[in-house]
Amino acid sequence: MNNSPSNAEVRAALFDRNNWGRWGDADERGAMNLITPESRLAAIGSVRSGQTLSLARTISTVADANNPEPAQHWMRFWHNGGESAVTRPDDVEPGGWAVDFYGVSYHGFATTHLDAISHVWDEQGMYNGRDPHEHVTPDGATFGGVEHWASDIVTRGVLLDVPAHRGGAYVTADTPVHGSELEQIVAAQGSELHPGDALCVYSGREAWQRDNPSTPYGMSGIPRAGLHASCLDFLRDNDLSLLGWDMLDNKPWDYDVAFTTHGVIWAYGMALVDNMILEDLAAACAKRGAYDFLLVVAPLVVKGGTGSPVNPIAIL
Repeated sequence: MNNSPSNAEVRAALFDRNNWGRWGDADERGAMNLITPESRLAAIGSVRSGQTLSLARTISTVADANNPEPAQHWMRFWHNGGESAVTRPDDVEPGGWAVDFYGVSYHGFATTHLDAISHVWDEQGMYNGRDPHEHVTPDGATFGGVEHWASDIVTRGVLLDVPAHRGGAYVTADTPVHGSELEQIVAAQGSELHPGDALCVYSGREAWQRDNPSTPYGMSGIPRAGLHASCLDFLRDNDLSLLGWDMLDNKPWDYDVAFTTHGVIWAYGMALVDNMILEDLAAACAKRGAYDFLLVVAPLVVKGGTGSPVNPIAIL
């Protein structure tokens, strides 16, 4: 039985237990300060087989309910005669080259992406008490841009497998993941969490989608399965650097805050990697009986970016 925190307790988790000033008033790296050269060297010990897994979704150029602004991918190519084309000519010289353009509106539910510190804020402001009206501009964020995490996210990852713990296929909107459940899974798996670790919470989104093919995950206007606000204290207690998940904040929530679990960004300076694919990683971890691994997440280096599409790599 999971006990939901009161509104006052959720607000205390976000406002009273924040990391503002912990690494200085000018800090823009947030919980990435918890990842050190020493912790990265220790994380290498989580690599046992050298197997690698991509945890990213394929970027889609097809519009649907969960991808209202599909990615753009344009191709051009040349043959040695110097002519360019958008369709392949029937008769070309030997040799040539191709170039292309990518454009992606990555925030949302379709693309695996990293949320930077500048992405969200609450009534007290952005991380470290910064004013979003001052720092969020049409030309980019002047505080907490994704460029500050360009090479930070090489750390120990730990997967928590919620469906395996429950003995079911996936989390549902009326059975969200609670913080007490995360504690139980850590113990049941024999896992440990260290400061600076990246936590990956597997909730079974792919299995849910197979059973609900006409209802894209995150679709507006319907309840959303995911992590409950009670997870906030668990994330703060364990001094994590990053939360990666396949399902996001459970909605609706009965708290007067702008965000529940997404609030870790502005409150704790934590990174989020939304829309991970964790099904294969869960299977691989269960097979080897160990749930820790080396995680590498490299964002595009965009000055003032509120995040970046990413391809997280788990090295087992």
